[in-house]
Amino acid sequence: MSETGPGEVTTGTVLEKAQPPAPDDDTVGSGVRRFWSARRISAGLLALLLLAVAAMFLYDIVAVRAGRPAMSWRRELADQLAGRPLDDIWVLLGAGVATVLGLWLLLLALTPGLRSLLPMRRTHPDVRAGLDRDAAAMVLRDRAMETAGVRSVRVRVTRRRADVRAVSHFRELDDVQADLRAVLADAVGRMALSRPPVLAVRVRRPGRKG
Repeated sequence: MSETGPGEVTTGTVLEKAQPPAPDDDTVGSGVRRFWSARRISAGLLALLLLAVAAMFLYDIVAVRAGRPAMSWRRELADQLAGRPLDDIWVLLGAGVATVLGLWLLLLALTPGLRSLLPMRRTHPDVRAGLDRDAAAMVLRDRAMETAGVRSVRVRVTRRRADVRAVSHFRELDDVQADLRAVLADAVGRMALSRPPVLAVRVRRPGRKG
């Protein structure tokens, strides 16, 4: 793991200056909290949308106060809202879209995000470390390929599980699987993750050609 300054990101790992614990942080194993995404893109798009809508309404209100007629779109919108019943299809559709957008924003606000970062055990109170899932999968893949009898291997790492699919071209499959499980369990332990993923190891023979 290469050294970085506070907040800097390295390939495969993240080191971050610890922030004071927030009451809504999602605690993960041994008091280590997951990384929270700033979600700058979604927040920026929402801010721009609200700014544009507010600017249009503000301009129209100021124009009306200055003695000019209201914009045609606002008059049409007011007429439509006043004349359409609540069970109208367009009213229901607009309400549905607004509800979906609202639930999506609540989901973004209440979930940490950054699912690709696996929190690591904290060895210093002022430093938080995280390991990228792709980097963890690469480490497990390299260790698996060192096992005798393993011809090829595919590894998929999630927050709670590490699925390993290996192909063995010699040795008994049970022996290869036992050795592979022991090697990977040692590799997972050396990653120092706050919540080590559960290993799921499968070994098979290569398929016949033709």
